[in-house]
Amino acid sequence: MEEFVVEGGYPLRGEVTPSGNKNAALPLLAACLLTEEPVVLRNVPQIRDVLAMRKLIESLGAQVEELDGNTWRITTRELTASHLDPDLCRRIRASILIAGPVLARSHGLRLPPPGGDVIGRRRLDTHIFALRALGAKISYDRVFDIEANQLHGADILLDEASVTATENAIMAAVLAKGETRIRNAASEPHVQEVCRFLNILGAKIEGIGSNTLHISGVSRLSGGEFTIGPDLLEVVSYIGAAVVTRGEIRIRDAGVEHLEMVGQVFHRLGVHWQVDGKDLIVPSDQELVIASDLDGAVPEVKTNVWPAFPTDLTSIAITVATQAVGSVLFHDWMFSGRMYFTDKLVGMGARIILCDPYRVLIQGRTQLYGEKLESPDIRAGMALVLAALAAKGTSKIRNISQIERGYERVDEKLRMLGAKIKREVE
Repeated sequence: MEEFVVEGGYPLRGEVTPSGNKNAALPLLAACLLTEEPVVLRNVPQIRDVLAMRKLIESLGAQVEELDGNTWRITTRELTASHLDPDLCRRIRASILIAGPVLARSHGLRLPPPGGDVIGRRRLDTHIFALRALGAKISYDRVFDIEANQLHGADILLDEASVTATENAIMAAVLAKGETRIRNAASEPHVQEVCRFLNILGAKIEGIGSNTLHISGVSRLSGGEFTIGPDLLEVVSYIGAAVVTRGEIRIRDAGVEHLEMVGQVFHRLGVHWQVDGKDLIVPSDQELVIASDLDGAVPEVKTNVWPAFPTDLTSIAITVATQAVGSVLFHDWMFSGRMYFTDKLVGMGARIILCDPYRVLIQGRTQLYGEKLESPDIRAGMALVLAALAAKGTSKIRNISQIERGYERVDEKLRMLGAKIKREVE
């Protein structure tokens, strides 16, 4: 098993370019199953979750050619809705995204339960509700049996603004007969990318970026080309790495148009940055003083659906908060296991009170010290890398395959910025 060995205390300096958005790449690969014509995807991140999704679509008949390391041509002339490998499906949560496009183009499939990060219960009920509304018959006995002779348009009110359920419903609806309206739809930037991509292929989706989507079903989709946008979670991770090391970096093509709410939250932690065209500059002169609410009340950072502060950035923001002066409460009501990684920060010297599974109180600023750590999930793993970069002494982080599920060449990019991080075999 490989591990990262990190010597902390070195400010990051230089430039970094984020990879393509993982949360866009996964549904986009699934959406390639909707057409028999070639599709070219650019800026595909070479990360473990994306490679697992590639294997899944290849098992269904897709042919994937690498035109270069990050540009793939996907052609699915014939879709073979065979039994999917349960072990492969358990690797990633996004395996559930196979359901919508396969159902739209064939009569059904058997789908093993998806896996992914262990951060608490992650409902699949919204997927089932949406696909049933479009005409699917679904049963479950440790495996999903999904079938439909003909999908038809429907008026769907999702019981929660689930990103993947929205994407599944969209992909099923674009080839369904008639009109579909999806209300309470998720509207994250990666959901918008899926809609724009499908429209390039000939779909008719309106209301992109809102929580109500209107889809007119078409009989077939054509081929096309699409460039995946930057991974905002990676962008913010590098912002955090620069801040906790008192460094100064430029992030190229940072997707700055989507960072307004993140900027508000980080500003409350005493963090600021500058925008230069498409680039984002993190200066070294960070105040890092937590802004109290009115009357000196402890501020609360609460996650919510887009455009609010995203749950996947909670771990990064918590690590940044340990290096800011003052107190702040983080509340992530979405996942019951998100906060448990904070005991590792406490072991490094952070002052953190775990109030309950959903809330932690951070009291900063504290000196962190090198420690032996283990990555529990993608985002918490990256948060521990940030903590190690800020710490005094050397840290060892095990289970780095979790981090590499979502971050491409993370150790290489950090070394280019001056970090003392190396990869070793235990």
